[in-house]
Amino acid sequence: MPRTPSALIGSLALLAALAAAPACLAREAPKSAEPREARLEKADARAEATSEAMLSETMNANTVSVITGTPGGTYFRIGADIAFVLNDGDRIRVLPILGKGAGENAYDLRFLKGVDLGFVRADTLDQLRQDKRLKDVEQRIHYVAKLFNDELHVIGPKGIDDVRQLAGKRVTFDVKGSGTDYSGRAMFRGLGIEVEAVNVDQPTALEMLRKGEVEAVVSVAAKPVSVLSGFDPGDRFHLVTIPYLETLSEAYVPATLTSADYPKLVGAGRTVETLAVGTILGVYNHPKGSERYRKLERFVAAFFGQFDKFLAPQRHPKWREVNLAASVAGWTRFRPAQDWLDAHRDEGAPQAEIDRFLSEQPQDLAADKEKVYQAYLKWRRAQQTSLGMARR
Repeated sequence: MPRTPSALIGSLALLAALAAAPACLAREAPKSAEPREARLEKADARAEATSEAMLSETMNANTVSVITGTPGGTYFRIGADIAFVLNDGDRIRVLPILGKGAGENAYDLRFLKGVDLGFVRADTLDQLRQDKRLKDVEQRIHYVAKLFNDELHVIGPKGIDDVRQLAGKRVTFDVKGSGTDYSGRAMFRGLGIEVEAVNVDQPTALEMLRKGEVEAVVSVAAKPVSVLSGFDPGDRFHLVTIPYLETLSEAYVPATLTSADYPKLVGAGRTVETLAVGTILGVYNHPKGSERYRKLERFVAAFFGQFDKFLAPQRHPKWREVNLAASVAGWTRFRPAQDWLDAHRDEGAPQAEIDRFLSEQPQDLAADKEKVYQAYLKWRRAQQTSLGMARR
């Protein structure tokens, strides 16, 4: 039967209502309450995300990294000392990183993202200048402070009394990229000695020396070097004398090794002449005002301000050689470090203070390191108190 217009209109209205129903239902859905547990879980997740982001920001804002050296070496131990002394909760954290030594550290400091500080040497800029790929190295790498000297050690047969007798011989210079690899070779060149250089690690080098496969082993490191101290030379090997010549770079200075340093390698009461090169706490010269520059400003203030703690008996003895005010020829001091020194110039250099303190002590006190250190701290506090009263 044909539909009437009114019936047709009714059907169309019904269809329209049915078609609109899902849309209406969809619009009504948000009005239904979400379970309380789900809302709480979402709120917790947002809070955790915010807290995690803040934690990440805080940790990165207060952490500086320092490239050190091989495990057990002087640079590694000095880096650990810096971390132990300066790490202070959320305010500052020092992250030591294992490295190969001063030679490779120079490149790590210049190019590796995230490396702020590094142990390099007074001859590092000369090393980088020789690399034709690099530009403006003096502007990129500055220094915070000169630390201590690394001595040149050459172990050879007792028949060799002067390092110049090694000309043309097979000589090891530690692993490629190490500080010995660069500084040792540079020292030999300055002495006018050409040798057949071999790159192997120090334990392997000493074994090769024992077997007669090389004529000498070179190490440029802060005395006493543990791997050399542990070497048993018998009656065959000793530390070879190295003269200081005017042909050497100004980065190298005369030094000595004694029987107290190496009882097995230097005869009782004897002294062996050698050379040394200064170790430097280098820093990448970030743009002033940048986040990493500000982090390094805080590091400098903590490092200089708490330097007394590095002189404690449990810290590496090389800290006692440090004079924070000492300058390094050919280098630019990092601006925050220079500013700190300028602001504290009247207080005197720590090493000068120590020398003055020791000159005032009874000789028998020097036998007890802990007593010496505690007496020094007491003496320094008294000096600072006296200085403060005088200024007022």
